[in-house]
Amino acid sequence: MKEIKYIDRKTNEIIYEKPPGEGFLKFLYYNPFGKLSLELLVKRKFLSSLYGRLMNRKSSKKKIKSFVENYKINMDDAVLGVDDFACFNEFFYRALKPEARKIADGFVSPADGKILAFENIDALNQFFVKGQPFTLAEFLKDDKLAQKYEGGTLILVRLAPNDYHRFHFPYAGDASNAHKISGHYYSVSPYAVSQNFGKIFCENKREYTVLSTKDKGDVLLCPVGATMVGSIIETYQANATVDKGAEMGYFTFGGSSVLVVVEKGKVKLDEDIVQNTKNGMETSILMGQQIGI
Repeated sequence: MKEIKYIDRKTNEIIYEKPPGEGFLKFLYYNPFGKLSLELLVKRKFLSSLYGRLMNRKSSKKKIKSFVENYKINMDDAVLGVDDFACFNEFFYRALKPEARKIADGFVSPADGKILAFENIDALNQFFVKGQPFTLAEFLKDDKLAQKYEGGTLILVRLAPNDYHRFHFPYAGDASNAHKISGHYYSVSPYAVSQNFGKIFCENKREYTVLSTKDKGDVLLCPVGATMVGSIIETYQANATVDKGAEMGYFTFGGSSVLVVVEKGKVKLDEDIVQNTKNGMETSILMGQQIGI
């Protein structure tokens, strides 16, 4: 059972990640009894919805201060202070000050988190060799749309529970309405996806928006839910023009991911992210940082 580690993009150092509920995750995905509990109970909507409701209670507010201290969250970036939230969920999807995230040139990250990037979607199944293969057709539930992105670029940003949980547009364009796909609530932690990426991402609750751009084609933006994620909330105006870096939506409590798919040849990914991915490592990223040109 490998530890979770990633490359700090600023320092190029290897950082070891200790996610909330690490012991529980290991039990669910590596223990036979845990796997049984996962299939019978944990992946079901009602459990994540129940926990989400608990995080909306006023009593959950007492969890905020210790969470901030344990995971060294920089609250100077947030619009509100630790004591200003009515419940834990409000803190979890907190807004940041406009100056907290600079929007770089080029194609940028849609979220804070850890990033993997594949210049060709087919390379994904060489990276996640266990479990069922990932296919875009199954993920989108649309064979025709999937064909448009054959050989295209796939970017995956994983948000841990201690990350900023709003996601944004990585480029300017015209945004469609969100196409929702119902599903389960498997964890998107590396402990889980390393065992069966295809199953998790093609069965979890998810949605996709088509961002039509002037020079990058139609970009697919796909927020994916996970264990203890009560909801995916869109905050953008559908069928309208959006700016790069504009807020698209947010996740309520839990880990989650944003998957981005770009047509073949439309984006050249930054070499450090590509190389780290080839070496089997995620890279830390902040929303608005350049990930390609």
